[in-house]
Amino acid sequence: MNIRRLVLDVDKAKARPSVLEIAASICSCSGVESANVTVTEIDLETVGMDITIEGQQLSYEEILKAIESTGAVVHSIDQVICGEHMIEQVKRAR
Repeated sequence: MNIRRLVLDVDKAKARPSVLEIAASICSCSGVESANVTVTEIDLETVGMDITIEGQQLSYEEILKAIESTGAVVHSIDQVICGEHMIEQVKRAR
């Protein structure tokens, strides 16, 4: 399956690793063309982040290992886009 985009909910300890360390680790994975690490929440001990990764033939397992090797934790996969081209989510009127 050609995974082209992953959106992950990730937490890290407040002190370490840095957001730059996490981004560098993700970008070292095969197929990764770009990564966006956005801090969404900060509390006393942890930092919550949304991480969007785009590329070709992304390996979730490789990316998961890269993130965990920094000391961060993936809580959930919030979006997966795969196939020949990317389809953006269309908001439905209800």
